[in-house]
Amino acid sequence: MAQIEYAETVFSRMVELRRDFHHHPELAFEESRTAQVIMQELDRLGLAYGYPGTGGGVIGRLPTDSVAAPTFALRAEMDALPGAENTDLPFASSIEGKMHACGHDVHMAMVLGAAALLKAKPPDCHVLFVFQPAEERGGGARVIIRSGALRGVDGIFGGHVTHHYQVGEIMVAEGTITAQSDRFRIQVHGQGGHGARPHEATDAVVVAGLLITAIQTLVSREINPVYPSVVTIGTVRAGSAPNVIAEEALLEGSIRSTLPLVRRHLHDGLARMAGALGELHNADITVTIEEGYPPVVNTAHETHVAHRAASQVVGQQGLMQIDHPSMGSEDFAYYLHEIPGCYVRFGARPVSQEYIPLHSPAFNVDERVLNVGAAYFDEVVREASRQHR
Repeated sequence: MAQIEYAETVFSRMVELRRDFHHHPELAFEESRTAQVIMQELDRLGLAYGYPGTGGGVIGRLPTDSVAAPTFALRAEMDALPGAENTDLPFASSIEGKMHACGHDVHMAMVLGAAALLKAKPPDCHVLFVFQPAEERGGGARVIIRSGALRGVDGIFGGHVTHHYQVGEIMVAEGTITAQSDRFRIQVHGQGGHGARPHEATDAVVVAGLLITAIQTLVSREINPVYPSVVTIGTVRAGSAPNVIAEEALLEGSIRSTLPLVRRHLHDGLARMAGALGELHNADITVTIEEGYPPVVNTAHETHVAHRAASQVVGQQGLMQIDHPSMGSEDFAYYLHEIPGCYVRFGARPVSQEYIPLHSPAFNVDERVLNVGAAYFDEVVREASRQHR
């Protein structure tokens, strides 16, 4: 496609940037070096930008002559994940315990590539290049929104690499495409005692085990099977010695849902089961739920714009749909509460490689996806501007 051929003009620079980001990962709200590299590239391109300092985002700007022209934003994330990398790449993480295991290094390079393409052939609109902190943890999108940098933006577009599709495929779908995510903590307080005299104690481990089993029925027996939902217990901590009955147990987990009614039932169900088991076994059980990212809900017009742009880049054969929302979550949702927009997925799995999930220490991409992403972001801005007129 002509758009991808156009992106080839900046491919080598995108590869260089992506590998630099990958080699120097920074965690949420610590992305100072990453921001400096982005600003240096924006300087090289002759684009103005704003940056409040570590913990904030970098907002690049490409203006047009008409003040009344619409404004569209492209978004990328700057943060990496905690974890040890085992890709054996020559540009693998140089920082122990940190890794770009979710493709944010690729997203930044794509948007910077699109910035170069749009600067070379300016569109009939204003463009913002949004590099946000802390998508993985902390909801950095809210930092950008609170800064006021997106006031007056007419549409926002973002995307994510995935091994679910191969290079040359873009998933575009209207409506809900990711789940609401919530986290919970369940603290079980019993009565400690000697392992030889269980009748003198209330065993927090036994109560926690019963609760773990009971919680599995929340989705399997209380939620309509056609409504996507997940309750996962990720950590269990209890006990201090083999011959001591534990007085305390802590369970931590996550809830994923796409419908408010289902979400409410899962929250209430956790509290109901905890209360009933506490009463049954003479234990004090406390449930705390922390609200996570809302669902990503693509708006109709912007999805139409994204669909047309993607078809220009990868053709009709490269357009992918989804049958149901992903149960993952994304803080791009916060932008869509304020601004219409669309979030897509870019196929990035090398042909010779088996599927590797995001957040895996072995995650890597076929770098040809950089051309697809930059070409899409370039074209979606131009298509949005055309359709706005």
